[in-house]
Amino acid sequence: MAENHPIRSRGLALAVLCAASLMVVLDSSIVAVALPAIQADLGFTAAGLAWVVTAYLVAFGGLLLISGRLGDLLGRRRVFLGGLGLFTVASLAAGLASDAGVLVVSRFVQGVGGALASAVVLGMIVTMYPEPRARAKAIGVYSFTQAAGASIGLIAGGALTQALSWHWTFYVNLPIGVAALALAVRVVEADRGPGLRAGLDVLGAVLVTAAVMLGVYAISSSAWGALAAAAGLLVAFVVRQAKARTPLLPLRLFRIHAVTGANLVMVLMVAGMLGFQFVTALFLQQVLGLDALGTGIAFLPVPLVIAVASLGFADKLAARFGPRTALLSGLGLVIAGLLLLTRVSVDSGYFTGVLPPLLVMGLGAGVAIPALMGLAMSDVAPSDAGVASGLINTTQQVGAALGTAVLAAAAASRTASLGSVDHREALAAGFRLAYGISAGFLIAAVALGATVLSRRSRRATAPEPEVCVAGQA
Repeated sequence: MAENHPIRSRGLALAVLCAASLMVVLDSSIVAVALPAIQADLGFTAAGLAWVVTAYLVAFGGLLLISGRLGDLLGRRRVFLGGLGLFTVASLAAGLASDAGVLVVSRFVQGVGGALASAVVLGMIVTMYPEPRARAKAIGVYSFTQAAGASIGLIAGGALTQALSWHWTFYVNLPIGVAALALAVRVVEADRGPGLRAGLDVLGAVLVTAAVMLGVYAISSSAWGALAAAAGLLVAFVVRQAKARTPLLPLRLFRIHAVTGANLVMVLMVAGMLGFQFVTALFLQQVLGLDALGTGIAFLPVPLVIAVASLGFADKLAARFGPRTALLSGLGLVIAGLLLLTRVSVDSGYFTGVLPPLLVMGLGAGVAIPALMGLAMSDVAPSDAGVASGLINTTQQVGAALGTAVLAAAAASRTASLGSVDHREALAAGFRLAYGISAGFLIAAVALGATVLSRRSRRATAPEPEVCVAGQA
């Protein structure tokens, strides 16, 4: 592909893939600031309102792995286009929803489309860019959409809800989705898979989809019985993969240290970083008194710094020192930012107490995430690129659910234990504890990365010979 696919068209294809990926990532956070307006308009109960978020996360997280495998079998562009089309139609249905049930169902379908579209993107990128330096830069662009999407979603959600209505948090996907579909048909090169006859492990797909869906729901809702059931299904899935003639997730992938280590680090890193984002949004509103739009604007420096790092020099650092060193260094900066946040109080100002740690964390994330994405796809054969891409996205979703649930519970428990203290002081104490736990997740990620990931992982940005062949076919 590198030889007969013009550089200009290849760059446009990358832009289309990343724009679609950004839209899907945005959707997990853009609705968050619109929830009070949705509740007032559609009459959701407090418990029912959570399903506006949970329905999307359950479908999205549960279907990423099988979506990646379908990409390997049916062709990644075909799965990408189908998922993007479904996501766009479901966005229209969600925006038009006039009752709670329709909105929840539409959000679930959005999650299905989002999983199909986003699961194969990273696999398409690494195949489209076989050259080491070009691949590293392309992964940096993709990583920016993943790392900054949630922050951009908060800004967009606040602005759209305040200026127009909550419906526009869904309508905004329509022009982006239609444009991405039209361009993708023209500039994203078609690929062929062996077809479903090559073997789709249906039982394995059912087991892992049910396990991840139950797990995400259980973590989000603190339903420990469902979590135990999810663990049982996951064990059954692993047993099935060991015996299946054509497994959904070939266990040989986990013999690649970089792949195994990167996915484990991803769970811990996202648990700390996405959980931190959730807690900080609450701190800005409940302690510092910002409104929804002000909270979104307060996060604006984060995607800007991530963009400078991931698009500007992250690939150069990984090429010079190796992705393992870049990853651990970036995570170190994120830990430093979180430790600074453990000192916030009711007297902390945004510019003195919150902004400096956000800038440090954005810089660290912009360096660490591209390196981790590159490691997750290193040494993966072209035939497994889709499922490896789906796997790293799945672990990302599990980490997000884990971090948000743990940090929210810890902060609430700490605040409740200080009932006799001024309410804002008690809230700040709970958030400080949550920041400390976030730092703990990241420290564990550094320890795991330093232990599991080999120093030789520098070659993660270099393609295997067979990847070059696939890319030039």
